[in-house]
Amino acid sequence: MEVELPEGSLLAFYTDGLVESRDDDIEVGMHRLGTALSQPEQSLEDLCSSVMETVPAQAASDDVALLLARVHTLKPADIASWDLPTEPAVVSDARHLAAHQLSAWGLEHLVPTTELLISELVTNAIHHGAGPIRLRLIKHQVLTCEVFDSGKCYPRLRHARMADENGRGLFLIAQLSSKWGSRSATGGKLVWADQELPSTL
Repeated sequence: MEVELPEGSLLAFYTDGLVESRDDDIEVGMHRLGTALSQPEQSLEDLCSSVMETVPAQAASDDVALLLARVHTLKPADIASWDLPTEPAVVSDARHLAAHQLSAWGLEHLVPTTELLISELVTNAIHHGAGPIRLRLIKHQVLTCEVFDSGKCYPRLRHARMADENGRGLFLIAQLSSKWGSRSATGGKLVWADQELPSTL
């Protein structure tokens, strides 16, 4: 199911231990949770604390978990995306496109590292995935490099031996990025890598 959420929407994922108790109906717990979450000016951390303070003491016998997320939209000017052919020669083009975009964003100092990340991500998509391939850069709290392909094979970090020709790409990505990972996407998968941005941005 797909749902469009407006800017600032709050999502709460929780276990039933948060809203059920021996003494109250589940509707009472749901109302209590809704009331605790109705303070939009609070940070997510403060909201979590407020919710946990409302959980009845006897609920401690059940597992209680709460995950909150707030929706923030990105400005179109902070996203750059390119469709790439599934040819090895396109890796050089991808590096050039990314370097040009980073310069436009005033992030020239990230060009060398980003070019290495993109080389590995796009090469992996060509060799281990399937077309079409899409490269996307997102400038938000961090700089995210994403590569989409329609393959179903997810990347797995390996430790290459000295004589191995392959197996070092993901290790390099892990070393150059603050975080990396993969996730499902409509029609395929995304492999992404984040880099920290200067705090002045």
